[in-house]
Amino acid sequence: MNYRAVTEGSTKVLVPELSQDASFPPSSAAVFYNPEMELNRDITVVANAVFGHRLSKKYDLNPSDITYVDALAASGIRGTRVANETGLCTTLNDWNSDAYNLILQNIELNNIPGAITAFHKNANVLLFENRYNIVDLDPFGTPVPYLESAIYSAKNLLEITATDTAPLCGAHLKSGIRKYSSVPLNNEYHSEMGVRILLGKVVREFAKYDKAMVPLLSHATRHYVRTYLQIRKGAKRADKTLEYMGFISHCNKCSFRKVVYGLAVNIDNMCPICGNTTVIGGPLWLGPLHDPGFCDEILQELDKYHLNQKEKARKIITLCRDELEYPTYYDLHRICKLLGVSAISMNQIIGLLVDNGYRASKTHFGGTSFKTDAGIDIINDIVLSSFK
Repeated sequence: MNYRAVTEGSTKVLVPELSQDASFPPSSAAVFYNPEMELNRDITVVANAVFGHRLSKKYDLNPSDITYVDALAASGIRGTRVANETGLCTTLNDWNSDAYNLILQNIELNNIPGAITAFHKNANVLLFENRYNIVDLDPFGTPVPYLESAIYSAKNLLEITATDTAPLCGAHLKSGIRKYSSVPLNNEYHSEMGVRILLGKVVREFAKYDKAMVPLLSHATRHYVRTYLQIRKGAKRADKTLEYMGFISHCNKCSFRKVVYGLAVNIDNMCPICGNTTVIGGPLWLGPLHDPGFCDEILQELDKYHLNQKEKARKIITLCRDELEYPTYYDLHRICKLLGVSAISMNQIIGLLVDNGYRASKTHFGGTSFKTDAGIDIINDIVLSSFK
């Protein structure tokens, strides 16, 4: 296998050299490396640094005392960067022989062998055998096969990437139902649906072991979902987090939606706006997706790092910090199309909503998406009034 050197952040690693006719994702490579995930890795490095600071302050630890594992490391670029750029005590693992050998080369290349341990094991075996302060799951596809072992292994923070967005967002409905024990809706807020379906699955897995999760940061970016979940112990805390589970009733005709909390609920299947039959999505997580304080700390920490995707990371984290916590968002262009009017600007619709006494914000999910506590009937009236 041929390799080439790439530099991300302050870390130089070897990655597979792909043939020019390789399809994307680069499935022809024995060791998977996706350059499109550099933004994800940039955020991961800074988020781990921030969480490491929190643990260091709380327990009077050095960064080298805080353990981090990348259980599905592939080339090892993510974990090598965490070790090299944050100083956390890092473990890299992959059961593919070529990947394991490449991980060893990248550790040697960066001259940080004392900060990294490499394993050549099944990820579930490694995670059931060892416990870490921070567990990072970054699989190719769904993280579901590794959730139980990761929840057992993680002491303080669980980080998850899911690249199977078609099942999560409802495009592959039956696959989503099988994997996540939930019905996803493929509608205008499908990206947020994917995040909440994933979190709904994870919170139920945590609850089985009397553990709770606190989402610190969750974002949907292009073809993947990424979330950072702080772990709390105790049956009462687990019960409390389950109170954020529920369902979404959605009208595909007029975009009315309603959230209903609970796992055993009664939901009217008729839209109160247009009388159309609604569809039901869930169960899924209806609670907060982000901790604004954690987002603020990431934004402050970003300035300390040389990152190729720094400004993109800053934009995403800022939008996550500032977006309202209401489940689901609205797509402004779709609303205007349904009303038969020209699209107005995002700043205009947000300003009009606020002027009329409602809360509103942009979201990280898309450039034409916004969140508000106003219902679709109010939003439609406000949009139409802007043309009078």
